[in-house]
Amino acid sequence: MSAASEIFEKTPGWLDWFEGPSKPKFTPPPGAVDAHCHVFGPGHEFPFAPERKYTPCDASKAQLYALRDHLGFSRNVLVQATCHGADNSATVDAVMSSGGKAKGIASVKPSVTDEELDYLNANGVKGVRFNFVKRLVDPLPPPVLAELVERINKFGWHIVIYFEAPDLPELYDFISGISTTVVVDHMGRPDVTKDVDGPEFSLFQKLLEENKHIWSKVTCPERLSKSGPPTYDDFVPFARRIVERFPTRVLWGTDWPHPNLKSHMPDDAWLVDMIPRIAPSEALQQKLLVDNPMRLYWPEECN
Repeated sequence: MSAASEIFEKTPGWLDWFEGPSKPKFTPPPGAVDAHCHVFGPGHEFPFAPERKYTPCDASKAQLYALRDHLGFSRNVLVQATCHGADNSATVDAVMSSGGKAKGIASVKPSVTDEELDYLNANGVKGVRFNFVKRLVDPLPPPVLAELVERINKFGWHIVIYFEAPDLPELYDFISGISTTVVVDHMGRPDVTKDVDGPEFSLFQKLLEENKHIWSKVTCPERLSKSGPPTYDDFVPFARRIVERFPTRVLWGTDWPHPNLKSHMPDDAWLVDMIPRIAPSEALQQKLLVDNPMRLYWPEECN
């Protein structure tokens, strides 16, 4: 059986994304960007990586862009999913099919060739993701990644970093020392049952305060919250703190199709309706949803 015709069986317990989401009460400003989302397969067209640690449901580019329009957004930033490994074909295909309304974040191996990097750059990729979440990947050592950073600097790309809060102390110096813009996924996954002023989240804020090249995504209440849906109240103080302290270095996204969720699957309208709770003014909403992602991903349109 060829890889393209392989039948993939979804990981047990995996929840499919929510079909038929409601319409958000909050209306995003014109030009708003969903700056963190994914495509999965479809597996028959874009096979999942042999080394993957989970097998998702299919989540196509057409379904993603239909959701974008339904929620009232204008553009997307697609982040390469770990289930596809370093084969960025599904992400690049979705970006190339977007009519200029999407950009991509790739995953590459240290052995990536200059020709491969040139191809990604020519087809809408604006950065590379480094994943340190051990239950999802086998992380590469920082010195190896530092060499990769030097190779991609010529493209003006940035680095997206995914880690969990307990890992920040050992990663702090490495992240601080990266010589290009860094975007941290999901605020470094804080434990939102702890004090927003406690040592763990204070260290993350210190990272942003001391390093003006570091940004944060204020994303994934459905993943971080312990109080639960639909309001995810315990998430709000953490995200709002980052938005208010660092308003020009924050991004927002749906994280559709919400990989590895087993407790519940959110209606994506719930996530959109959280935006005014974490960015309470129109000025903050404009920065979070339009100005910041446009400056990072479509700088040529910001002149």
